[in-house]
Amino acid sequence: MRDPGKESDPIGSLLALVSRGDVKMAGAWLDGAGRSLRGELVARAGALGATFPEDWAVLEGRRLLKLALARTQGAQIRTNPIARDESFSCVHCGRDAPKGGRRPRDHCPHCLHSLHVDIVPGDRAADCAGLLIPLRLVASPKGAMIQYRCARCGAERRNRVLDDLAVPDDPAALRGLAR
Repeated sequence: MRDPGKESDPIGSLLALVSRGDVKMAGAWLDGAGRSLRGELVARAGALGATFPEDWAVLEGRRLLKLALARTQGAQIRTNPIARDESFSCVHCGRDAPKGGRRPRDHCPHCLHSLHVDIVPGDRAADCAGLLIPLRLVASPKGAMIQYRCARCGAERRNRVLDDLAVPDDPAALRGLAR
C-alpha cells in the first residue's frame, strides 16, 4: 500500500482498501493524521451508508477505517462450511436418514432429495426451505456431485454423493440420475 497522504484523494484511497494488511497500515497512518482528515473520512463514509458511534473521534485509526469500510457487517457472513451431521426424516419419501458419520449427510440416502436450508453448507441460514430435487450427477474434483434445483425458488446447488458411509446413497437412485 502506498502512503494515502501522497494521493490526490487520500480519503478515496482509504475507502478503496481491500486487504487487512493495507487497512492495518492505513489505520496507523490515520492515527497520525489530523482530526480534519478523520472527520472527512467519517463524512464521506457516512454518505455511503457507514455508521459510526458518537465517540468516533477517539477510536483508533484501524477501527475507524473498518467502520468506514463497513466490514463489520460483512465479517458476520460465514463463508466456510459447518459440519452438521444430524439424522432426519425425509420430507419427500418419509424414510429416516441416519447420520453420515464420516461426512455430514445433507440429503436422503434413499430418494436423494434434500432441503434448501443452507446458504453455506451447514449454516441453516436460507429462508427458502424448499425441496431440492435431484437433477443429474456431475463430476467434480471432489468426486461425484448431485446437481439440485429448488422447487420453491429455482436456485441450483450441488451436494456430494455419499457412497462411502455406513448407509451410502442408494445405487439405483444414483443410476437413475446418471442417465
